[in-house]
Amino acid sequence: MSEIAISLTDARRLAIRRQLLDGASDLPDGAAGVAEAIERLGYVQIDTIAVVERAHHQTLRARRPDYDPSMLHDLLAVDRRVFEYWGHAASYLPIADYRYYIPRMRRSPTSARGKAWLAENGDVVSRVLERIRQEGPLASSDFAAPDGTSRGTWWDWKPAKMALEILFARGELMIAERRNFQRVYDLTERVLPEGVDVQVPEDGEVARFLVRRALAAHGVAGEREIRDHIHGVSRAAIRAAIDALVEEGDVVPVAVDGAAGPRLYALEETIEASDAGSEALRCVLLCPFDNLIIQRERTKWLFDFDYTLECYVPAAKRRFGYFVFPILFDGALVARLDPKAERTSKTLVVRTLTFEATFDRFDALLPVLARSLARFARFNGCEAVTFETIRPTGNKRSLKTLVGRALAERA
Repeated sequence: MSEIAISLTDARRLAIRRQLLDGASDLPDGAAGVAEAIERLGYVQIDTIAVVERAHHQTLRARRPDYDPSMLHDLLAVDRRVFEYWGHAASYLPIADYRYYIPRMRRSPTSARGKAWLAENGDVVSRVLERIRQEGPLASSDFAAPDGTSRGTWWDWKPAKMALEILFARGELMIAERRNFQRVYDLTERVLPEGVDVQVPEDGEVARFLVRRALAAHGVAGEREIRDHIHGVSRAAIRAAIDALVEEGDVVPVAVDGAAGPRLYALEETIEASDAGSEALRCVLLCPFDNLIIQRERTKWLFDFDYTLECYVPAAKRRFGYFVFPILFDGALVARLDPKAERTSKTLVVRTLTFEATFDRFDALLPVLARSLARFARFNGCEAVTFETIRPTGNKRSLKTLVGRALAERA
């Protein structure tokens, strides 16, 4: 099939629309809209860093202005519309997709270290499983560590924690809920809702599902980006699925003007249905694990934005900050925000705000950025915003004034 040619601008707008970030999505209000957002994205990554509300909450808030963390808790623990498992990484996933993760569960554990541990500690696994069977949902904290042990990295976990994680990875346990962000495990048969399809697919069917999932979420993507959207099958299986779907006409090759590199693809239905539109002057703060930017090489070619999460970099070597949020404005990534919620004083501290060197549309951006920062502050339990460093410095006074007005509007 011949390639379809689109501009880089349209590829960006298509990605933003498919990621539900253009303000034009038809998501319903409340928890139903949150569940549908997860279903359309395919997954939402879970992360532990808490300098502001955790990443999964920020990802959903960017798409649902009325989002509250209690909605996600209820979707997992009460409604059972989502479940936890390994997607791109640890993720919230649509419960309707459960069957496509069963093959991965059956292959677990896959690491040599995990297999060796399991071979030596099978009795621990059996005891942990039996205790949950008899007592009901339990967290790792409900199991005592052996004398003389201490908490550390994963290979230093107490045996019960390791057993819980292996049972979870194998699909024998599911996460019934989270309490203070701690996983609570229960038997899969007691968590998985009745009626969920548990027919085990072959790898070829899983691969087709993952190709469609990735392209539906990204609009246009290369083979590696498809593989990295949700991990589940081999590279060869993904390659074969792409080729088959292209042959059948469901997937089309795409040439993006100005984008060098591997061949790109899109779902035919996406190209046909899209007008690549975008709501003008929309400003969104994207957490480091947001689905739009989580694949750093994709972010670089699509948005010309070189982004590294610097919390893993020594402080002296950081350029932009500890936990930096790229700022999406009018179809481009234009700045980087390093925020911290000081919860005692209820103050959002903007430690650094760095605009891209080529950006010059400050008159258009600053008023909508101010409103976005005010909403961001409230979502993170803050009533005030302070600024430490802004680059270039000339915007600090005007932005501070605009944010103050935006906060006062809801006082």
